[in-house]
Amino acid sequence: MTGRVSIVGLGPGNEDLVTPQVRAALATATDVVGYFPYVARVAPRDGLTLHGSDNRVEIDRSQHALQMAAQGQQVVVVSSGDPGVFAMAAAVFEALEKGPAEWLDIQIDVLPGITAMLAASARAGAPLGHDFCAINLSDNLKPWSTIEKRLRLAAEADFAMAFYNPRSKSRPEGFVKTLEILKDACGDDRPVIFARNVSHADEELRIVPLSQTTPDMADMRTMVLVGSSQTRIIERPQGPIVYTPRSVLE
Repeated sequence: MTGRVSIVGLGPGNEDLVTPQVRAALATATDVVGYFPYVARVAPRDGLTLHGSDNRVEIDRSQHALQMAAQGQQVVVVSSGDPGVFAMAAAVFEALEKGPAEWLDIQIDVLPGITAMLAASARAGAPLGHDFCAINLSDNLKPWSTIEKRLRLAAEADFAMAFYNPRSKSRPEGFVKTLEILKDACGDDRPVIFARNVSHADEELRIVPLSQTTPDMADMRTMVLVGSSQTRIIERPQGPIVYTPRSVLE
């Protein structure tokens, strides 16, 4: 049997948002590899082995997947959201690049998923409707100085912004600094969307003017979207719609 690695995205949480392509890969897998909570979303069945691991062993996990595929296994590496957005696809390719030459012959497919960023944007309307950027606020894999530079340049360029991993218990000060930078650099009161557990039963969505944002509005289950200077709010009885026009107004 020829081995294969499929790197897949399970979407933001609701099973209806898992693509048919990803479901098909899981149906034929012999092994599923990933962070414990994501592996737990895959239903056990005969002939399938689940390999859960900690969130900070991405390269070890990737090497394990490639080793099993080299032995003929049909391996699925799972991420939440999309595997190419702050997730496992880059880790697998890093392991591939540094690994033995025979791994280069393994068939590797990246199967896209719906990101938390896009799910949150859809819930709010279309805040990412024009140019935007995505920034991971975790400084586990990059220095805070890099994050701060990117925040300031994104504000200067007037991008809408999507923030992953905004505030953890171990580093709450990062989001404090983020809001301070935005309030200083943006120069207006653009809307900020706090979307927590999007697509889950306990989903929460709050739209807050930038000047009224506080660090405790976000945690690691929250997707934070910041509008550009062009972003608008349509008030209506069913609830507001936030969108960024596709044309830039001078």
